[in-house]
Parts: sequence; C-alpha cells; structure tokens
Amino acid sequence: MTFATLSERVRAHLGQSHRYAHTVRVARCADVLAQRHRLDGRAARTAGMLHDVARLYSAERLIAECEARAMSIDAFERAHPIVLHARLGAAIARESFGIRDAAVLSAIEKHTLGAAAMQPLDCVLYLADGLEPKRNFAEREALWELAQRDLAAATAALLRATVAWMTDKGMEVAPQTLAAIHGLSREVWVSAS
Repeated sequence: MTFATLSERVRAHLGQSHRYAHTVRVARCADVLAQRHRLDGRAARTAGMLHDVARLYSAERLIAECEARAMSIDAFERAHPIVLHARLGAAIARESFGIRDAAVLSAIEKHTLGAAAMQPLDCVLYLADGLEPKRNFAEREALWELAQRDLAAATAALLRATVAWMTDKGMEVAPQTLAAIHGLSREVWVSAS
C-alpha cells in the first residue's frame, strides 16, 4: 500500500481532523528521527500514521476489543483504559491495515507507556509522539535536539519528564513506564562507558 493510500485510510478510520493532523505530524517527526539515526524512514512514517488508530475509542470499546482478541489487561490498564489504545492499535494495524513489519507493530504497541526493552524504532515513535511540534511544554525543544543525537538518552529523558509531570499532578504512573526508564537508563549508562 502506498503512503498516500495509508494516509487516506487512516483519515477515514479516525474520522477526526485534529487527531489526523497529529498523526501526520508524528509520522513526519518519526521520519526525521529515523533518517537521522539511519533507520527505515518508511517504517517510521508508517508507525507514526498508525500509532493512534484506536485513540478515539471509548474506554468500554478499548476493553471490549482487547478482550475479544484475548489480550491480557493488567490492573493499571483496567484502571486507565486509554493506554490500551497502543496495544489495540498494533492489533488493528495488523488486522485492518495489513502491517506485518514486527518493528512497526512493536513501536505502535510501546508508544504510550514504553517498555522495559525498547528497540530504536520504538524510541523513534515514542519521541515523535511526545515531541511533535504542537506539544507545548518547556523541555520540548531541548528534548527534540537531544533526540536527534541520542535516541536512548532522549527517550529516557522524556519518560522521566512524563513521570515528573504525572507525579506532580498526583497521577498514577504505569509499571511499564517505570520499567522503560530503568531499562533505558541502564542502556544509556552502558553506552556512555
């Protein structure tokens, strides 16, 4: 499928111009980061376009569709079903959009909470989603600059910034996010030695 065809199908699936514009910005940012780090730009763009295909689903629909696919739902996800849009989105990307690239599916699956083990494309999509130009927070520009130099360090820094923001707001942090910080911090330390 061409990227133009994929874009039109995603636009129709989402049915909301605001969310579609976000996915286009994420796809562009993912492509920039992928090329900067000598990764597959097409895979990054594809992951960016598909990362939020389930984002507008209601909490009830997210849970029901995950259960219909026999996907496990942990306590955090059950309490905060919106995070299920990432894992469900990967399933929809495979089932409805014909995506077979395991790296693309992994990136979609991990773009919201992160994971203990994150591959470069996972980091690219996590960063593109969190740092796309319409995101408005003080550290965004510095984190984008870091992302162009070091994917693991930028991902760890964005994860830590997210946790700090959530903690400040009294929000619960997902265990997957804490595991991602631990895993990436270990990787950053190893690569720096």
